[in-house]
Amino acid sequence: MESFLVKLCSLTKTTISIHSFHFLAACAMIFLVLYLLSRRNQVFLVDFTCYNPPNCLRAPISAFIEHIERSNKFSQESIDFQTKIHSRSGIGNESCLPDTLHHLPPSVSLTDSIEEVQTILFPMAEDFLLKNKISPKSIDILVVNCSIFCPTPSISSMIVKRIGLGSNIRSYNLTGMGCSAGLLSVSLAKDLLKIHKNSLALVVSLESLTHNGYPGKVKSMLLTNTLFRSGGTIILLSNRKQDRRRAKYVLQHLVRINMGFDDQSYTCVFQENDEEGHVGVSLSRRTMHIASNALRTNMVRLGPLVLPYSEKIRYLWSVFLQRVCADPKSKQYIPDFKKAFEHFCIHSGGRAVIDAVEDNLSLSEEDVEPSRMALYRFGNTSSSSVWYALCYLEAKGRVKRGDRVWQIAFGSGFKCNSAVWKCVSDVHPTCSLNPWSDRIHLYPVEVPEILDT
Repeated sequence: MESFLVKLCSLTKTTISIHSFHFLAACAMIFLVLYLLSRRNQVFLVDFTCYNPPNCLRAPISAFIEHIERSNKFSQESIDFQTKIHSRSGIGNESCLPDTLHHLPPSVSLTDSIEEVQTILFPMAEDFLLKNKISPKSIDILVVNCSIFCPTPSISSMIVKRIGLGSNIRSYNLTGMGCSAGLLSVSLAKDLLKIHKNSLALVVSLESLTHNGYPGKVKSMLLTNTLFRSGGTIILLSNRKQDRRRAKYVLQHLVRINMGFDDQSYTCVFQENDEEGHVGVSLSRRTMHIASNALRTNMVRLGPLVLPYSEKIRYLWSVFLQRVCADPKSKQYIPDFKKAFEHFCIHSGGRAVIDAVEDNLSLSEEDVEPSRMALYRFGNTSSSSVWYALCYLEAKGRVKRGDRVWQIAFGSGFKCNSAVWKCVSDVHPTCSLNPWSDRIHLYPVEVPEILDT
């Protein structure tokens, strides 16, 4: 009897051991599948660069004022208004304008606009591909965005012809998408990379200023003359396994918000004719209010993807107290996004844009320093501005492996787009293609509330 019980216990233990092994093997298999699925559609940012204008194109405040005075296109009231706005814009004396706008009178023909675009893009693209040892024929996808200037053939076709991309290139040219178009282009490239496996995508973002100056007297349209400056960026994205080790970042999330259904949002940044027939882009007084609403909407959709559970619980509890318990003393809790990100790259649309995001997110001066310095040195470079801020962080040596970066861009329509990147390599601050490298030791600088005019 005792022998029988011993054999029974031994058999039971063996059975349990077999079942335990099968259970652990099944769990391991499930985790392996989930891990592979999570990595299968990853989009890597291999490298990027931003346009660094030559010093001869600088447009210091004194030269800007003299230029608009001698152009004989503006009334004294319009000159005084632009002088006042420029002095308070947060833009310093190193920002640049294209060569065509340094002429008197400015050269604003179609040929001049094409020359401006080619001057920015061609040398930058050639140097970028050479530095990264990328053959033009290996590029599978090209996405270009330039909001207002749309020539025929397109800018994307110019790039295809100049750098010799292959005949099977999937080329896209986006226009009219505003300052948030840079992240929108990344979104399009990401979606294409999900479909086309083992591919490289080149994303190009810029804005042309040559023919977009406003010569009239409507103040809401004169604002664009004082804010926009030359800039552009090129980004190399990949889903190839061999690019995993050399990539700088991996794209974790991209959230896009379009508030165009609302009349005020739709018209707050609007291109139109004034009473005298001059074409300009009007910026509404409510733009900052609309931008704040769009940012909050974006945060609501992004928050569940990135915030730690502690912040989610505190937010839900505040909503419960407000809506269910109807507690008049309770306020809706604004999650602390600094617990989700180490770095912030805000669209350098102007001092007011950066201030609004700083207030909405309760950021510190150090958090918004990259965007303030990008605005100060380069001005509003439209869709490429968030990349100048990231270049600043890299040149300062602040981006470390494992850090998360939140890029926030605003644009006409009205749109608010967010991109979340995770650093997956050691980023070297001495990169030769970083436009900050030659003078990063001079920054940050103190930006006064009112600059001398």
